[in-house]
Amino acid sequence: MRSFINNTIKSKLFKVASLNSFSILIKLFTGVFTSKVLAVVVGPEGLALFGNFRNFISAVQSLSTLGISSGVVKYVSEFKSKVFRLSKVLSTVSALILISTVITALACFFGAERLSEFIFSGDPSYAFVFKIFALTLPFYAFFTIAISVINGLSQYKTVLRITIVGQILITVFTLILIWKQELQGALIALASSQAILFAIVLFWIGREKQLFKLLKVKKVNYQNIKLLGSFSVMTLFTAIAVPLITIEIRTYIIENVSEASAGYWEAMLRVSNYYFIFVSSLLALYILPRFSEINSDKAFRNEVFNFYKTIVPVFIIGLVIVYLAKTLIIRLLFTEDFLPMEELFLWQELGDLLKVMALVISYQFLAKRMFWHYIITEIISLSILYFSSIYFIDMYGVKGATIAHCVTFGIYFMIILGLFRKPLFSTLAK
Repeated sequence: MRSFINNTIKSKLFKVASLNSFSILIKLFTGVFTSKVLAVVVGPEGLALFGNFRNFISAVQSLSTLGISSGVVKYVSEFKSKVFRLSKVLSTVSALILISTVITALACFFGAERLSEFIFSGDPSYAFVFKIFALTLPFYAFFTIAISVINGLSQYKTVLRITIVGQILITVFTLILIWKQELQGALIALASSQAILFAIVLFWIGREKQLFKLLKVKKVNYQNIKLLGSFSVMTLFTAIAVPLITIEIRTYIIENVSEASAGYWEAMLRVSNYYFIFVSSLLALYILPRFSEINSDKAFRNEVFNFYKTIVPVFIIGLVIVYLAKTLIIRLLFTEDFLPMEELFLWQELGDLLKVMALVISYQFLAKRMFWHYIITEIISLSILYFSSIYFIDMYGVKGATIAHCVTFGIYFMIILGLFRKPLFSTLAK
């Protein structure tokens, strides 16, 4: 037992996870604190407007960068010892994102009034924040490319340090603007904070002049566009489909159960996101570049089971703590009006555990560019989620949505195990 603990602590994955945990704690603390300040200063209506604008920004940022970041991480990991090939890939990425970002930014700038009316319930007076966002969007695009390259080079500590410093500075910046201009200040901070991320990563790259040469827009290659295109489609498919399915399920709860029940489910999703962010960020930070490097079934199997042995037990302990402290968590994060959501914790947490078990394997889809495997399994899982949600909501009310979540990822996990049964379980895997 002692040797297992010592080996776990010494493992590279555990060291990355430890630093990642600190980054997540900073993100959670700053996020909860900012939300509390917003709730006090601008009230629930203002917080809702802030949430709408944040969702809009998230969607547009994904669109402007074409969902290529995962592809950049993979190919940087794969070609980091082949400078010329890597330069061609990064040049292609820079060109594609430059074109996409300029088009998206122009659309946001000149369509600012219509966007304001759409996002802010018919109010065109917030058009100025969309123009600010449009002007700073290129900064986010550059940040995305740079941080993906750093991640692909397996410089995990650098990625996490940039993330931590950025989160702290953005929080301070946001709080100052909220104090000065309340809701408008919060929206301005949200629209322009990507410039802060750009400044931080630019400071780091300033010491790594070789990276500037790699990012020059030259040697653009059609073959590289085809390679990166599959990553773009895979990422954008999920980025668009998941929110749409979630909206449909929430609407069904409102219409067939109650608005309050839909609020309980939304609150449960927020709690889930808080604790799930640790694993999801670790998967992107370590598993994706690692899977991109390895080329044998044995190495793949070892990484998967190493994750199960080191990270999953910690995650399970966290889930048990969350479940036992669910009443305290509800009162701390929300109010006593949300106490009926206690019944949602068990099924949501079981589903999240199955989701983690499946995701660590399914990242091989991205690492090895298994396009159709990814798309087909995503369509199957999202279809199961939607139709099972309708079925179980009709039977059990809002709890049915969390039961459907558990059922979906139980089936998804079995599908993933079936697809990867040979590299995971064959005694001939090498």
